[in-house]
Amino acid sequence: MTRLALTRRNLMKILGAAGFGAAVASTVRSDRPALAAAAPTAAPATEGSGFAGKVIPPTGSPHVPATIVSGQVVQPQRTIPMMHETDVLVVGGGSAGVMAAIAAQRAGAKTAILERYGYFGGLWTGGMVLVVIGTHVKDGNEKKKVLCGIGDELLERLKKIDGGIIGQTPGAHNPTVDPEATKYMMDEMVREAGVDVFFHCWGADAIMDGKAVRGVVFESKAGRQAILAKVVIDASGDGDIFAAAGAEYTQWTYAIGTVHRHGNMDRVDKEKAKEALKESGRKLPPLGGATPVPSVTWVNTRGPKGNALDIRELSKLEMDHRRKIWENLRQIRQTPGYEKVFMVDTAPQIGVRITRVLGGAYTLTYKEMREGRKFPDVVAVGGAQGANHREWPIPYGTLLPKEIDNLLAAGRCISVDDKLLDDTRLIGACLLTGHAAGAAAAVAAQSGCRPRDVDIAKVQKVLKEQGAYLG
Repeated sequence: MTRLALTRRNLMKILGAAGFGAAVASTVRSDRPALAAAAPTAAPATEGSGFAGKVIPPTGSPHVPATIVSGQVVQPQRTIPMMHETDVLVVGGGSAGVMAAIAAQRAGAKTAILERYGYFGGLWTGGMVLVVIGTHVKDGNEKKKVLCGIGDELLERLKKIDGGIIGQTPGAHNPTVDPEATKYMMDEMVREAGVDVFFHCWGADAIMDGKAVRGVVFESKAGRQAILAKVVIDASGDGDIFAAAGAEYTQWTYAIGTVHRHGNMDRVDKEKAKEALKESGRKLPPLGGATPVPSVTWVNTRGPKGNALDIRELSKLEMDHRRKIWENLRQIRQTPGYEKVFMVDTAPQIGVRITRVLGGAYTLTYKEMREGRKFPDVVAVGGAQGANHREWPIPYGTLLPKEIDNLLAAGRCISVDDKLLDDTRLIGACLLTGHAAGAAAAVAAQSGCRPRDVDIAKVQKVLKEQGAYLG
């Protein structure tokens, strides 16, 4: 029997004879217009009753691939389609970004938000860092809540969901949320506000006009597109946009961990386990803290210090953390009394704590924080990790780049010194600085001025109207 060499041409002939010609032809690359135009038109134009829909025009514009020139990879010059235009654009839908988007839209500015995942919350939900640290401060012999406004509204609304939150009660501080309930409630609040939402896209570059940001280029499955905005808020966590815009920043290595959750923790025979551990002299790996689901705990890990902008390092850590988590689970399950414990999940987002930190118009120090220094441009008031010290005002200058215009930062990347990073990166502070950035961006966009020239009294008025506490 003579064998036919299986070239692409021969394969197409075989498939065509078998009746697969149309199906194969429909997979022609849409980034080659000449070939795509030759695709057959006989495919069904209406949706069937099964999973398949109908054939539609290719999504995105014709692609111009990179080439190799003299051993270097070169991207040819190209025009990037403008997909949207808005007053305020928030890049990053974590805790800070969601607060910023809601605040700006409620203040009357047309607002859009970009998020690389398909949900809001960032490390709070996707990273499963479920506890909101920094909600209160010590006020004499009492505790006082400083996390007010939109952030507290979200926490209060989670109380209406069975299993949505614990610890959000009078006299308590630092509540713990359920990640899925929080994703849902963020969706609802963003929708109610009327924010334009763009999931599954990654802010890739700043659009510049001199030293002024005019918008953002983002990547998605549809290729590169652009959104123009009067003011951009970098809530990416890693300062992706202010770095692309040329703003001053410092890059840090920091501990990188991964959260996971255990199930059946309410079915542990603690007396049996106590005896077994006493006899063996062993200690159990961390079992985690309580969550709104009684049988589930969440376990945080410190992790090694590393560069979270290095994808090789992140990739190794992802696998190393999962290996260690499963090793710990085996050890737990081998302990009498803990046999029924199981792995609920590992966080889909690795626990990046700090990467880039803005060099802002003002850098707040840990010393100023502990002294509770007052600032005329206060836009938020931070809480104490254990509700055990005084409140600390956060000045507007920490959100502003020194020289780049039409850009604000929010979240863990704002301008503070090294000792204060462990406070400003926490969820409570991110909710606060996000709210502040959103209000300021809205006032700047509506006033037609640069964020650095904004009337701070107007910003403070908007924040107070939205329930924020400013001291």
